[in-house]
This record gives sequence, C-alpha cells and structure tokens, in this order.
Amino acid sequence: MSTLTHPDPLPTRHRRRTTHSRPRPSAGNVLLGFIGELLITAGVLIGLFVVWQVYYTDVIGQRAASEHIEQFESGLPEVSSDVAEENREEAPVALGEGQFGVLYVPRWGEDYRMPIAEGTGMDILDGGFVGHYPSTQMPGEIGNFALAGHRQSQGKPFRYVEELEDGDPLIVRTEDHFYVYRVSSNRIVYPDQVEVLAPNPFDPEEEPSTSVMTLTTCHPLWSIRERWIVHAELDYWTDADDGRPADLPEGSL
Repeated sequence: MSTLTHPDPLPTRHRRRTTHSRPRPSAGNVLLGFIGELLITAGVLIGLFVVWQVYYTDVIGQRAASEHIEQFESGLPEVSSDVAEENREEAPVALGEGQFGVLYVPRWGEDYRMPIAEGTGMDILDGGFVGHYPSTQMPGEIGNFALAGHRQSQGKPFRYVEELEDGDPLIVRTEDHFYVYRVSSNRIVYPDQVEVLAPNPFDPEEEPSTSVMTLTTCHPLWSIRERWIVHAELDYWTDADDGRPADLPEGSL
C-alpha cells in the first residue's frame, strides 16, 4: 500500500528569507510633519487663549466688580426704594479718590452696575472697574466728567454702548448723592482726538457752562483703531438719604 508523502524540506542553509523594507522618509517629509504638529499645537493654544480672553476674563471681571461694589456699599446706609426729590439747582461736587462711586445704566438692564475708580490704567480697567480720567472733572462739577471702560473682555462694562439713545439716563452714585445725566450725543473718533476729554468737549476753545459726562471705549469690537464716545448732560441730582432717583429702577439697588 502506498501513501502520499510530502517532499523533504530544503536544508536550512538553502532557505530564502523574505523581508519587506519601509522606505526611509525624506528630510522634506520629516520637516513637513514637524511643521504640521507645530500648527496643530498653535491652533489649540490660540483656541484656549480665545476662550480665556472672551469668556473667562469676563467672569473674573464681573466677579471683581461685584466685590468692589459690595465693599463700597458696606460702609454706606441702605438706600430706600422711595423716589427722592429731584434737584436742579447747583449740584454738589463729588470727591474722588480710589473707588468713589457706582455707575448705573438702565438701558443695559436693571442689574447693570459698575464700580468707578480713579485712574484709567490697566490695573483699574482690567480689575473690574470703570476708570475716571484724573484730568477731567468730578460728578456734579461744571465741566467734563469722563470715564473709560472695556467694550470687550474683562467684564466688558461698555459692551452695548451703541444701544444708548438720546435721553437715556446715566446715573452715578457717590457716597452722598445720585447724579442723573442724560445722553445727548455720540460720535466715533480716533485715539488722538483728545478734545473729547476737554472741559467743554463740544467746543474745546470755550469755557464750560454745564456739567457733562463722557463715556469712552474702543471701536469697533476687538479693535483699538477708534473710540466710541458718548456725551451726556446733567439733568438733576438727589440726596442718597432721600431714596433712589426716579430714573433708577427699584430693582437696580
């Protein structure tokens, strides 16, 4: 009986070894891969920076603003919800040093409140404050009471400046008084047009005869190319001890 058999394998010394070699990448491909990884990393870092700049600094700024207002109001008597008498005679001039007041803008919501401090450096504007230009007048004083604030990031206190309309109240509370200004005009200027900070911003060559308030902020959004300027004129003032001004919603206190 015969059976099928496999032939004997070749001796080991005659076996052929099959190998597959991978081509070595060129220097150009290595460089392109490295650049690609760098771009991906840069994109991630830029994305994180944008999130931090757009959102997280707002959280920090708003939290700081609330703390500043709480500190300012802690040493003052609570303001009554009663409507105080409007005074249009010569206004008392507020004193300013450090943090000296709170800004209310009803157009931007009943919950809008921003602390006001002396100075316009980054330590002020990035620290949860609206800053007062030291060279300008104080609330109630004849001349120009000028404030600066961010329009984007760091709490963005002047984010919706373009929504202000003529006649809108801008209200400043100091230790003893409320000052109610009304928007009279707005304009866009270049950063070197500092006449908007003059005692008489409407005619810098003339002496001021009224009490004016000016808001300054960057324009357009995410740019420092220009400045958006809002002017308002003092309408009336009230004693804080008598309650809130009629233009301040009760829910703002």
